[in-house]
Amino acid sequence: MKKQAKFGIGIGVIVVSMGFLAWLGYGESKTYYHTIAELSTLQGDARAHRIRVGGTVEPGSIHRAQGRVDFVLDGEGKSLPVSYVGSDPLPDTFIDKSQALVEGSLERNGSFVAERVQAKCASKYEAAPTADPPPKAGAAVGSASNATPRSSM
Repeated sequence: MKKQAKFGIGIGVIVVSMGFLAWLGYGESKTYYHTIAELSTLQGDARAHRIRVGGTVEPGSIHRAQGRVDFVLDGEGKSLPVSYVGSDPLPDTFIDKSQALVEGSLERNGSFVAERVQAKCASKYEAAPTADPPPKAGAAVGSASNATPRSSM
């Protein structure tokens, strides 16, 4: 066999292998976003996909157990029990009434097993509270009604 043919076969094997690995990686990284209300309507193969769900952490629902954290997400008038089994620590902003985004799979019993949890942080651009209330609208500072008379000498 010629040297060029061997080289061509080697390149072909590498290209096919890389294409196969890319296809596998694409399939593993695909995640579908659904709302809590939509989860009950998923049928068949759609339930087997990786899913992302967002909601508000129900107050008092966070329970830490060995190897997992259980909590309930609320959204659109529905609740979703979640068990986080990931190895990463939960974010500091993951508290009662916080917005959370979970990624994982839906179990047959309707609960959700999360492998990743992201907690949305509060806005960092809110005004800091002040000791004095802001001046009322329409009351200009130094207006004629509250100005002290001055001599023009």
